[in-house]
Amino acid sequence: MDAAEATLSELMQGTGYREDGVPVPVALQNGQHLNGPLPDHAEGQHFLKEAFRIILEEALCQGTDTKEKVCEWRDPEELRAILDLELRDGGESHDQLLRRVRDVAKYSVKTSHPLFFNQLFAGVDYHALAGRFLTETLNTSQYTYEVAPVFVLMEEVVLSQLRSLVGWEAGDGIFYPGGSVSNMYAINLARYRAFPQVKLRGPWAVPRLAVFTSQEGHYSIRKAASFQGIGLGNVFMVNVDERGRMIPEDLDLRIELAKMQGAVPFLVSATSGTTIQGSFDPLDRIASVCEKHGLWMHVDAAWGGSVLLSKKHRHLLNGIERADSVTWNPHKMLLTGLQCSVFLLKDTTNLLKRCHCANATYLFQQDKFYDVSLDTGDKSVQCGRKVDCLKLWLMWKAVGTQGLEERVDKAFTYTRYLVEEMKKREGFRLVNEPQFVNVCLWFIPPSLRGMEDSEDYREKLSKVAPNIKERMMRKGSMMVGYQPQKGRVNFFRMVVLSPQISQEEMDFFLDEIERLGRDL
Repeated sequence: MDAAEATLSELMQGTGYREDGVPVPVALQNGQHLNGPLPDHAEGQHFLKEAFRIILEEALCQGTDTKEKVCEWRDPEELRAILDLELRDGGESHDQLLRRVRDVAKYSVKTSHPLFFNQLFAGVDYHALAGRFLTETLNTSQYTYEVAPVFVLMEEVVLSQLRSLVGWEAGDGIFYPGGSVSNMYAINLARYRAFPQVKLRGPWAVPRLAVFTSQEGHYSIRKAASFQGIGLGNVFMVNVDERGRMIPEDLDLRIELAKMQGAVPFLVSATSGTTIQGSFDPLDRIASVCEKHGLWMHVDAAWGGSVLLSKKHRHLLNGIERADSVTWNPHKMLLTGLQCSVFLLKDTTNLLKRCHCANATYLFQQDKFYDVSLDTGDKSVQCGRKVDCLKLWLMWKAVGTQGLEERVDKAFTYTRYLVEEMKKREGFRLVNEPQFVNVCLWFIPPSLRGMEDSEDYREKLSKVAPNIKERMMRKGSMMVGYQPQKGRVNFFRMVVLSPQISQEEMDFFLDEIERLGRDL
């Protein structure tokens, strides 16, 4: 008996059979694996059920109850001690792990709480959440049809529907991890279209380039210029009007200025829904400037894109159909949950794939038994790409386009209610009349009223928002952000978007600001 036969004999001696006659190694029958015990699915699923019960109770039931705190604030050293974050050689028991789950839920900020107004996302949609759970459970990567057949087809349909809302009958697009990345892709594609040699020869094969965005445009445009070797000094910041909207005449002047300085303009990034004030740039007039100079027009509608669903308010984005590309984050106003961001293109020449493809033969074989155009992974600079379309698709199926439109309109309605109520109260002062659902305001405590002409008024006013913010966080009563901007001292940015809100939450916001700030 040679060595191979001996090895086979040893393996056969350790083989048993299932009831259907299929041979199974005895070690596997006894619950053992070559490298140790097999996973105990029953035990794991029992833990999962218990963990889900905690998630439902702590993160969802309590996390959406206005009688509960938005956050259980602890200072960093105390929180480190409570959580016991150290990783050790040995594992922990079932009960210890469930306690970990409970602690994580307890001490995390409840972003689904009706009194969470801190970011450009809030609230919870339970159909979208079911999609998120299912996405995590199936744990696939959206790069080929063979490993993600359902989601490749689903993404195609969702992107098509979003493009139609923009006003395009055809085009391209893909789900990407966040609006910042989508904006970076716009710059990369615009550069590639203008100078395709950059893909092979690098940035030294192209002239000095110039990008244009407004003074209130998202910082990701500057990051993208740095990241892609264009340079921060080649991002031209266009002036805005008193409400934070790009001035097209100034854009035209700065394009001419860049040309005089020897740069080659190639992209303008307009904004629909700026981060702080929620301003909408005049897209039609900007599109005309871009056409005049032959520039790629990108619209960063990460925040404001969902207004396209509203017949009543979509006029704010008039002209978006003239853009070459659009960024849109449904995880913001539509409540799909983080993260859900799309990059939409008018292009029908496969520019996205031509710019980014690397033709990895272990993934994108051209002799597959199905239509290989369904392997969309080479459109992305990522390899593994998380499924982000399911949560949006399932939510859309549940409430329909009409339900999504009602959410957008409701947010505008409560924004108007809040502003009108604010105007009735002494001590509240708007930064500007809101265009969108961002309400920017100062609270002026009694001690500062009538003191506007004093030398230290601005300095004292700048400390009001930070002090109120600390008090609300430590109390856990609500969360709202603040910031300085362009010579304006710290002011609050109240964001009204969750469909769980009502007039009661709007009234509570005003009352709580007054309670927390009256003695400052």
